[in-house]
Amino acid sequence: MPERVTISRFKATCLALLDKVKRTGQPILITRRGEPIAQVLPPPPPERPAAWLGSFQSTGTIVGDIIAPPLEEGEWEGLRS
Repeated sequence: MPERVTISRFKATCLALLDKVKRTGQPILITRRGEPIAQVLPPPPPERPAAWLGSFQSTGTIVGDIIAPPLEEGEWEGLRS
């Protein structure tokens, strides 16, 4: 059952009550002369983007030697003088 707060108390302590709702996750029911007139609910949890790390797992294949250089040392253009 949500906490009940009179409208005059809500008006006087609005920011503190909003912080309390966010911190505790518990709703607050605002009343006028005992009748509910509004309800303050906590915000929904933030949407998290899908994790991109590991998203290509098992999609590639290794063909050949991945450690050896692709060209022989004599064929490297940067080593030619």
